This record gives sequence, C-alpha cells and structure tokens, in this order.
Amino acid sequence: MFPGGGQPDMQQLLQQAQKMQQDLVAAQQELAETPVEGTAGGGLVRATVTGSGELTALVIDPKVVDPEDTETLADLIVAAVRDANVSAQQLAQEKLGPLAQGLGGGLPGLPF
Repeated sequence: MFPGGGQPDMQQLLQQAQKMQQDLVAAQQELAETPVEGTAGGGLVRATVTGSGELTALVIDPKVVDPEDTETLADLIVAAVRDANVSAQQLAQEKLGPLAQGLGGGLPGLPF
C-alpha cells in the first residue's frame, strides 16, 4: 500500500492536503471572477453570470420588448439566465472537479 511497506508520512500528507485546499480556494476565487454568458431568443436576451452563478448583467434587445407581451420577455430572461448558469456549472466542474476529487480521495476527518 505504501512504498517500502512503511507508514505514510503524516507531515507530507498534511502538506499535500493543505496545498490541495489552497489550490481549491484559488480556483474558487478565479471562478467567482470569471464572467459566463447565456443567451435566449437567438441572442435577443443575454445574461452574464459569474462562474459561481451571480447574475452581473442582463442585456435585452429593444426588438423583444412588447408591452402587450411581457410573458415572452420574462420567459426569455429566465431562459438566458438558466443558460448562463448551466455554463457556469460546467465551468465550475471543469475547474473544481479535479481538485475536489483529489481532496475527496480519503483523508478521514478533514472537512472536504
């Protein structure tokens, strides 16, 4: 199980865990600052969220604004935000997935 059949070097394991945790925090920070765009209605409505899912911008083409049909506009906004959030989740999985798997690899008692 361990090279040479000896016991694991606990100091080394803790250092590795600490490095992985620092990498995870850095990746989460980068993700929180990364803009991700979603669209609906062929680009008539564009929503921008951060990689962590915070809505930061919403652009609505005036052509889609019909005072008689606000339901369609609302649906397009929801669809654009949903599209952006799906993209943000995919980005999070790409950035955090490998780090989270490394941390979840089984250091019992650690909170991750």
